[in-house]
Amino acid sequence: MLSPAASIGSSSEIVATPERISALTATLQERIRGSIQDIGTITLQSRVLSINAQIEAARAGESGKSFAIVGQEMVTFSNRIQSAAKSLEQDSQTLVMELAEISRVLATRVRGTRLSDLALTNIDLIDRNLYERSCDCRWWATDAAMVNALENPGDDQIVNHASERLGVILKAYTVYFDIVLADLDGRIIANGRPADYASVGVEQGEAAWFKTAMATASGDEFGFQSVTESTLVGGERVLVYSCKVCRGGSASAEPVGVLGVIFNWDGLAQKIMHETPIESEKKALTRVCIVDDAGTVLADSEDKILKEKMDLPDCAGIFAKEKTCATLTISGRDCLVAHAKSPGFETYKTGWHSLIIERMK
Repeated sequence: MLSPAASIGSSSEIVATPERISALTATLQERIRGSIQDIGTITLQSRVLSINAQIEAARAGESGKSFAIVGQEMVTFSNRIQSAAKSLEQDSQTLVMELAEISRVLATRVRGTRLSDLALTNIDLIDRNLYERSCDCRWWATDAAMVNALENPGDDQIVNHASERLGVILKAYTVYFDIVLADLDGRIIANGRPADYASVGVEQGEAAWFKTAMATASGDEFGFQSVTESTLVGGERVLVYSCKVCRGGSASAEPVGVLGVIFNWDGLAQKIMHETPIESEKKALTRVCIVDDAGTVLADSEDKILKEKMDLPDCAGIFAKEKTCATLTISGRDCLVAHAKSPGFETYKTGWHSLIIERMK
């Protein structure tokens, strides 16, 4: 039998979530099924009793006719109960299944909204942080020590002073592996951590960070190289932001070289990926990552950075939306995929995509 309503608990104890609705629906379905089985058992026992009554009435002859009528009515009554119970079972099963599906859809929507909110938080944190990096390189490119070193690359004392100045900056800005100065050919003439990274003399003329900086209109703009394993810092994964160093420190003057700041990408991105607040019981089922427009994995809670491309069903449709969530089949498993596009911060926008993929049980 169904438990009395009081057994559910007082209103202050009610957990009002789609998951709770789904659990209660399953419990209700099980209890209805059990009650109908009980009705079937009782009805069967009643029919057996009525048949026995009819047999005894037949043995009694004329005096047992009235009992035979009662026995027949009991059989008819039992059949009606059985029919009503079967109809109730069919109707309740249909309704409970529909309720369960509604609960599942609601639970998926609520979960999807939460995950897409988390995805947006992740990419927003990255955009805000990297905006500062784009400012740093433009600021330091106007530093007198950098300008003097690139205007006088043959003067060891001036170049060494620039290296020392970069070292001072790095002590305060620990998010960088190193800062380098390159001449107009892309050859490194100084860096901030020469004891750690022997990059002086290394040719970087074909590196994206150098070429994009040289292609800018002035020192008010910046160049960029996306996630890469840089030989300048021992193969660490980095982003490089860069800016022309212009004669006299004036952003509109002719360039004399390029300053590049080598940012510790994993130190920011992997921390965000691994510390995304996913419930402990869902952690093993969830992948958190950042990808570019091509789907290249740039940050990943599964640490498959630069080793994999995210090839989602309807990837273009998902990436076109600012924030969304969808149920997709990935590698034969149903997954809840939450997406948020780079919102940008101030004048900066990565244009990347934040994904949280949760395998559904």
